[in-house]
Amino acid sequence: MMFGDLRRFDIGRPQGLDWVRQLMDEVFPEGGPADIRSVPRGSFPMINVGRTDEAVRVYVFAAGLSAGELDVSLQDNVLTVAGRREPAAEEKAQQTHFRRERPHGEFSRSVALPDGLDIERAEARFRNGVCEIVLPKREELKPRRIEVQAS
Repeated sequence: MMFGDLRRFDIGRPQGLDWVRQLMDEVFPEGGPADIRSVPRGSFPMINVGRTDEAVRVYVFAAGLSAGELDVSLQDNVLTVAGRREPAAEEKAQQTHFRRERPHGEFSRSVALPDGLDIERAEARFRNGVCEIVLPKREELKPRRIEVQAS
């Protein structure tokens, strides 16, 4: 038998509903898109967007880049982060790669932002490979507490 040696390896079969979990892990691997609005795995740079009562905060994870290598722009409530990432020194060497997960080349990511942001007061800070972009909300859109007075 041509494949007789394969029977020597006990691969094990999933028990109970474990096979469903295994199948789901194959279809939706861990680290893949969190929901239907997420970008495909491997998108660069990765971005987190959150909000507080005061501002919308965008975190751009750009390890290996400097502040000058990022171009951050905002037009019509769409924030765009673009730039170019050069290949690492070992990637430039003539060698055979079996797997390469560090992306290089030009990149661009865009995020739609909500209305009501005070774009004139926007700030961006870069530290330890993370660019934090703070977009304050306009004063009239911030939540206010209304004092209830006894009559």
